[in-house]
Parts: sequence; C-alpha cells; structure tokens
Amino acid sequence: MSFKRLRAEPENGGERKKQLKREVAELNPSLLEAKERVSEAWSRGFEYSEEQGLLVSCQPFTHCVIPGFIQSQLFLTGLQNELLQLNFHEKSNDLYKFKQSDDLRRRKEYHISALRKILYEDFRKWLSDISGVKLESTVDISCAQYEYTDVLLCHDDELEGRRIAFILYLVPEWQASDGGTLDLYDADDHYQPQKITKSLTPSWNTLVFFEVSPVSHHQVSEVLVEGKCRLSVSGWFYGPALERPPRYIESFSPRMPHITCDEEILYEWINPIYMNMTTQADIQEQFEEKSEILLKNFFRKEKFQMVCEALSDPKIKWKRRGPANKRCYDQAEEDGLPDILAKCMKLFCSEATFLLLSNFTGLKLHFLAASGDDNREEDGQQDELEISGGNEHACSSTGKDEKSDSTHPEGNKTGGVTIETTEKATRGDSPPKPGVPVCCGELRQWKNGYYTLIHDTNVENTEFALDLLFSCGCEGWDEEFGGVTSYIAKAEDEELLTLCPEDNALALIYRDKETLKFVKHVNQRSITQFNRKHKERGFWDFSFMYYE
Repeated sequence: MSFKRLRAEPENGGERKKQLKREVAELNPSLLEAKERVSEAWSRGFEYSEEQGLLVSCQPFTHCVIPGFIQSQLFLTGLQNELLQLNFHEKSNDLYKFKQSDDLRRRKEYHISALRKILYEDFRKWLSDISGVKLESTVDISCAQYEYTDVLLCHDDELEGRRIAFILYLVPEWQASDGGTLDLYDADDHYQPQKITKSLTPSWNTLVFFEVSPVSHHQVSEVLVEGKCRLSVSGWFYGPALERPPRYIESFSPRMPHITCDEEILYEWINPIYMNMTTQADIQEQFEEKSEILLKNFFRKEKFQMVCEALSDPKIKWKRRGPANKRCYDQAEEDGLPDILAKCMKLFCSEATFLLLSNFTGLKLHFLAASGDDNREEDGQQDELEISGGNEHACSSTGKDEKSDSTHPEGNKTGGVTIETTEKATRGDSPPKPGVPVCCGELRQWKNGYYTLIHDTNVENTEFALDLLFSCGCEGWDEEFGGVTSYIAKAEDEELLTLCPEDNALALIYRDKETLKFVKHVNQRSITQFNRKHKERGFWDFSFMYYE
C-alpha cells in the first residue's frame, strides 16, 4: 500500500480507524521476552544470541543488534515513504560525506511521530532497564541517506551526556560488498582505535545500539554500489555524564635543523626559472599578500620523471599511519629508499632549500634570508613563469608583513640562493635550540580509503608553520576523487583553501594557530576512473612543515 493511499480520506470514519490500527507501531514482543537475558549479558559483559538474530556482544565494545525491531511491516513502509520526502542537506567535511535531515523531534508526520513515541517511551524504558542507566527523556534523532562514495570515518561519538547511540536501518536488500557497513574498532591502552574487528551489514528493520565510551570507535564504510540508498534513523539517548579519561595527546613529529650541503643541489633539481632573483622577489610579493602559492613545473623535467619512476619500486617499505580517528595513509620508511628518493628527501631538508623558501615567503628560515627592506634585483630578464596564487583567502589571519622585517649579520644579505657562509647545523636526536629553524617531513602514498582528520589533540596546530606539498603520479586526478588537501579556520566549516594534487607543482601555505588542515577521504571513484589507467596505485606526495 503506497503512502498516498494510506493518507487518503476513507469513505467512512470506521474504515479510517481500521487503517490506522493496522499501522500502529509496536516493538517486537520478543524484546520484552528477552529483556532479562539481554540485561544479564549486557551487565556481565558476555555474548548472548538468539535464533531470530538478536545479539548482545562486548567485543570490541558493548553493543546489541535487534532484527525485526518494529512489528508492523505496513508501518515501516509508511515510515520509509515519509522519511524519503524530508528535505535532506548535503553534509561534507573531514569526517563525513552524506545527506542528513533536520532534527526529527518536532516533525508531525504520522509515522515519524509514532516512531519517536516508541523510542522515547517503550524502547527508552526497556533500554534503561537492561543498561542500568537512567536515561533522560530528551533524545537526539535524525535521518541519514548514504549513497555512492558516502562515508562516515572513524570516531567515538563522545559528547557530554551521550550514553547510548542507536541506528535503525530502512534499507533495500544489502550485502557487505555494497559497503555502508557499521565497522567497530578495538582500542589500545590509550583508548585509540587499532583495527576493525567486526562489521555489521545493514538490513531492513534492524536496530543497532551501543554504549558511548572512550573506546566506542566506529565508522560507516564507504558505500561502493551505485543506485542504492542506505536510509537510517539514528541518534543518542542521554543520561548522567560519566567521568572520561584525559584525551591522549600524541608527541610532536621529530624535527631537525637543515642539513648542511652545497647549494648546487638546487641547480641539479629545481627549474632554473625559480632560481632567478627577480622571480623569487615576485613570488615573495604574491605569497606575502595571500599566504599561499603554487609553483608549477618546479623540478627539472628529467628529475621529476626519475622520482615518479622510483615511486613505483616494489622494494619501498610502506607503513600504515594511524590511528584511524586521526589519519589513514601509507608512509615510506626512509631506510632503503631508492637513491633518487633519498636525495629528494635530502633536498627538502637541505640548507639551500631553507634559504630558497625564505626567499619565496619572507620567512626567517635561514640567517642569510633577505629582509623585506632589501632592494630587489633590477637587472636581468625574468623568464616565462607559471605561478598560481590559488584561492583568494589567506590561510594566515596575520599575513606575512610582520615576518619580513628580519635583519641579517653584516655582509650576509642575499637576494638569491648563493650561500657564502653556513651554520654547522647537523641532524641529531637532541632538540634544536630555540630560534633555530627546523623542519619535519615524510613521503606519503594515497589510495582509496585513505584520509586525514582534524582532531583537537593535534599538537602540530599549536604553532605557526609553513606547509610544503609536492605531489607525484597524479596526472588526471580530479577533485571528486578526494585526496584533496583542505584548510579551514578553527571552529568553522568554510574552506579557506583547497589544493587538488597536481604533478610537479610545489604548494606553499603559511598556517597560523587558527588554521587547520586535512586530506579528504580518497573515494571509490579514484579506482573506477583514475586507477583504471594507473594500475590502482593512487598517487604520492612529499609533505613537509617548516618552523622559524
């Protein structure tokens, strides 16, 4: 029976009463029968299951699966139709991409109101009894649609007062191969997610609920099938707030001063256009205005080709970076890198590069860096140069002017990249002295399923920094594949800057303490459209951060 027929006026009042009676939403009576057994399993932390599919498990954290949650199939069909007629909003940030309705707490549609009554009254009482938690009458509830490439990445749902999370699925026939599974992670001693230990495939009229805790890490895996809608109603029950352990804070990435080396390394690697002093002054002027710039065709063509070929070497050891609530990508181990890649890593850490970046940005990354008051080199012809200023928004709210007043030791001013005097800074385990410019960096590989997330314990966001990104193997990459680096202002959703991977282009971004960054989830389109030509290898980038 369609939704319109259910809402049509009957010929007489008696017939209408019969229709509504057939649609009354009731909990599956087997829940009441199993209440004591479920309560015992929940409180004692052991697994319990029934032939009908009801399951209680404490692995990897306490959760329960209830098939056949609502007794009336006719009611469920009406509910599904009402939900699909709601206005849905596109939701997209570092953590998720899907469509969500407004809060359902005040919706007046018959089936939505009836479901809300079940959840707020009968089910809340049942849930409160089996969990031993006095749940409040206030319940968050909304509807979500996940379609092709939509995803909700690893998180724990923790928020003040949230005690039980729930999801009711109203999906068509669904297989695990369609994606959209509810994946549950186990946790380490620091309450950080380690690996997925259980995946729950959504099914019609199945409700899953779990206890919200520091270890309730879960995700909705990417929907991999086109033409299907993963429709669900979800939310949280609230109760007395629990004392939570302190958030685990990661240590700083290892930082080092520059590596002393001859400036000839720049002439071997860098496009000669960028070695021109007038060009460098023009780049600095653009950078100081916008706090970011993209320098195309940065490496010499032959060097870039050698780097790209070496990146496909199967001997490279890649290590998965986690934890999943912060990041997921492959990092190359520096030991054993092909020679050309080792030299490329050395280039980005070299004294010559520190000085070159100083000339590009006006930052004081080397004691020979030219001050902002130095006169430009007037002589010489500027070569043809392709420079992109990128997004009109600056990533720094302070700009660069205050950074360009640096003075230099007498006789050591330079507008180019000739190093006549060097500091004997070496790589070592001891921390650099205060005021000594340092950097940290890595070689990363990006494939379907990889991403980074914004998180409130990221110590790297506590300082001003110059970000450097140099991508390889991404010719033909499209922004819709994901893998895009986005910058946003803290506590805001609007993107200040979006960087799509581009071959042989050096991106420089000055980031202040109020600017956050993340790499968007690399989705299934990267396999079906990009990797079809590129043998499913994704792309790579060199990612470095420099500190004055």
